[in-house]
Amino acid sequence: MSSEFDLIARHFTRATRQTDLGVGDDGALLRPQAGMQLVVSTDMLVAGTHFLADADPHAIGWKTAAVNISDMAAMAAQPRWITLALALPTVDEAWLAAFAEGFAACCAAFDVDWIGGDTTRGPLNLCATVFGEVPAGEAVLRSGARAGEDLWISGRPGLAALGLQQLLGQRELAADWRVPCLAALHRPQPRVALGLALRGLATAMLDVSDGLLGDLGHVLEQSHCGALLEEARLPLAEPFAACQDAAAARNALLRGGDDYELLFSAPADLRAQITALSVQLELPLTRIGQLREESGIELLAADGTRSTLVARAYDHFGA
Repeated sequence: MSSEFDLIARHFTRATRQTDLGVGDDGALLRPQAGMQLVVSTDMLVAGTHFLADADPHAIGWKTAAVNISDMAAMAAQPRWITLALALPTVDEAWLAAFAEGFAACCAAFDVDWIGGDTTRGPLNLCATVFGEVPAGEAVLRSGARAGEDLWISGRPGLAALGLQQLLGQRELAADWRVPCLAALHRPQPRVALGLALRGLATAMLDVSDGLLGDLGHVLEQSHCGALLEEARLPLAEPFAACQDAAAARNALLRGGDDYELLFSAPADLRAQITALSVQLELPLTRIGQLREESGIELLAADGTRSTLVARAYDHFGA
């Protein structure tokens, strides 16, 4: 049977490009660039909660890295280093090899050095810590939004939630949408290029992991303002095409999680710049509403009526 150290050497030791010392000692040696602040974030993925136990290990590896790298994008930081700690119920060499390749592939795609971690026996649990850099004072926080500013979302939120419903047998998606929805769920794409491009443009930002409404609530709480969403502006076309159900598409977009798209605010006079950025990055950026002084979230329907929306995010300890 392979020892812990054999597993690390065989599956979890990778060449680094921007690290003074990676795997092999009691700690890694990093050299942040002058004038930069270090940004650090940790996310844990637990079998049965964040992924199904029989999910493709390569996809699990990719997602474990991606959800952490996405946190760097959300703060307009350049991701540079990542560590991985994992608990394994048993040693399955084929599973580990595929998982490690998926994790490493995501790191390589976003130029992140995998610099160490830990391995132990226990229920399947994956915990990564990512480190990034941002010029001092230029990180985009959740607390910078102001009333009167526009609210934007990247990509096509809602597809990942529909993919999960398909996977659980709760919904039958249109045949040509099953692959894109499952790809959105299993292999999210951290919006690093967008996050970096929004330095100096976005006033507040986060990545949507627990549902657009719930995560918007975090911004509103930190920034002490409210929001008015316009139903006519919501990017509902693709979720609707996937499920052919208007109510389900809207619910997936507003309340579904696992999208890892960037939700951000920006002054109204930057609309042309942000639209040009969408074209440059070949990434949809949709203006979905406006921030306001009044607290809470309202939805403006096409007929002019307004309804109150609850900013409830996924809570691991909630009822």
